[in-house]
Amino acid sequence: MTTASETTAEGERFAAFRHGPFLRYWLARFFGTFATQIVSVSVGWQIYDLTRNPLDLGYVGLVQFAPALLLVLVTGAVSDRFGRRKVMGLSTLLEAACAAALLALTVHGLVSPLPIFATLLVFGIARAFFGPAAASLVANLVPAEDFANAVAWNSSAWQTATIVGPVAGGLLYGLNAEIAYGTATVLMLAAAVLVFSIPKPAQAKEQAEPTSLQTLFAGFRYIWSEKIVLGAISLDLFAVLLSGAVALLPVYARDILHLGPWGLGLLRSAPGIGAIVVAVWLAGHPIRDHAGYILLFFVALFGAVTVVFGLSTITWLSIVALALLGATDMVSVYVRETLIQLWTPDRVRGRVNAVNMVFVGASNELGEFRAGLMAHAFGTVSAVVFGGVGAIAVAGIWAVLFPALRKVRRLDGRV
Repeated sequence: MTTASETTAEGERFAAFRHGPFLRYWLARFFGTFATQIVSVSVGWQIYDLTRNPLDLGYVGLVQFAPALLLVLVTGAVSDRFGRRKVMGLSTLLEAACAAALLALTVHGLVSPLPIFATLLVFGIARAFFGPAAASLVANLVPAEDFANAVAWNSSAWQTATIVGPVAGGLLYGLNAEIAYGTATVLMLAAAVLVFSIPKPAQAKEQAEPTSLQTLFAGFRYIWSEKIVLGAISLDLFAVLLSGAVALLPVYARDILHLGPWGLGLLRSAPGIGAIVVAVWLAGHPIRDHAGYILLFFVALFGAVTVVFGLSTITWLSIVALALLGATDMVSVYVRETLIQLWTPDRVRGRVNAVNMVFVGASNELGEFRAGLMAHAFGTVSAVVFGGVGAIAVAGIWAVLFPALRKVRRLDGRV
């Protein structure tokens, strides 16, 4: 028999799923991320097969990041003004169209990566609008007291997809590239249907206020004035910008660990395995104190395990290091996203998240470009190790530059 305390703990663990719209949102994020992972593995392997140049893997990240940077003043304002559910759904449909375009290009045969880069540019535009809308929508689907739980489960959807998606992508691409891209297209269409099935949520809007530079820059102004949010966002930017090594996994899979497409999928899924374990743990055991110190510690640990991965030439050790990398990153994601969403007024949440997505994009896509460029110039192992050491240094510097972030204790209030 279960005790009353066990029943209460179980209820707290699944608190976000008491709200039906969040369940649909969660499934949509899972399907969409699963499809994106299939596309990512397939594109990486396809381009490296075409060119055998690590720098081209860096360009994959750059062309997807550029739209988020160039459209940062537009994407968040659009989600705040026209409805986050609508923007999220339309963006997902555009992603599905891009997956279908990659399918068509593959069927007709590729002799150059340029058509893939062009398609990924459009995919990046879709992601630029998708990111702020999706991140902001969660706060409109669950009450504040269940939001931290929703963040943990939302991250688990993403991480679960990153576990299964890369493996599935590697297996599907190994069978047939057309099957991989076709599967991704269907999953993205399913995600779009789920998004549009969510009942229209309440959202604070400023429809009466005309669009101006002041309204467009509202997200930047808020972040600059709220040093804890600024510190959390910029910490992720510089730490992952320096330490990101995911773009170089095709090189590790083929040339260092001597694995095939399935092995690449396994490497890509390893960070998700560590992250999902931590996400499920955090759903039932939320961080209740010393959140700032925990954030900085795990960012430094993230850098340390990146160094271990960079130096490893043993498959099992590389997989373990990547799993730990995902686990440590999950803690920082949980703290950072909860802080940003709960401490931001709803009327500007889309614009704040647009800025946050640029920082996240810079730390991921632009970080991939940094890794590819350094690997091209100095070697793959040197590029990864340098980035890991850089992430450790960033954690220490940010502890000094942002004392308010370091001293944050609870995530549900400014104490």
